[in-house]
Amino acid sequence: MATSTSVLPEKNESYSTREYWDQRYSQESEDASFDWFKSYADVADIIRELIPSRDARILMLGCGNSRLSEEMYDDGYKNIINTDYSGVLIEKMRHRHQNTRPEMEWHEMDIRELSFESDSFDVAIDKGTMDAMMTAKGDVWDPPAEVDENCNREVDEVLRILRKPGGVFIYLTFGQPHFRKRYLSRPGTTLEVRALGEAFHYYLYILRT
Repeated sequence: MATSTSVLPEKNESYSTREYWDQRYSQESEDASFDWFKSYADVADIIRELIPSRDARILMLGCGNSRLSEEMYDDGYKNIINTDYSGVLIEKMRHRHQNTRPEMEWHEMDIRELSFESDSFDVAIDKGTMDAMMTAKGDVWDPPAEVDENCNREVDEVLRILRKPGGVFIYLTFGQPHFRKRYLSRPGTTLEVRALGEAFHYYLYILRT
């Protein structure tokens, strides 16, 4: 079931607030789902290439009620830890999957301040979460300091919790390299960018530690 357009915000900057998401998820049914950008079916071959081991410990950043985690789980990736800063959402998702996908974990958490130990994950995945933090008012060519700080804090935390060497941060977005490389180009890492699609491109950023 897709989400209703009645819960879309009046202003795009609302996407960056916890209040908007709590309100939105409070209005949606437990089985509602919404996937930003592409579905797992669209990128499954790439995910399998980038995460060859089904035993990899995977952190889902800002999981929302996307089907991505459950479809990856059903594809054999059982060690998935989901985070979102909406407690309303986390409780719904935990209840929704507790019987059918008992090995998945659900944690209310801010991606800018993760409570996991350093070097404890093989993979981190962001499908549109950083984009939500970029909706604050301002010039997209010269983002406000708040956007820069939030995005850098997310990447700092991701790099902290990824195992080194060999950790992988997978970020799927519509954001072109000019707007994203400023946060993802880090010393001691390698960054690969893949354009997905034909007429309208999405971008897959692959940051390796």
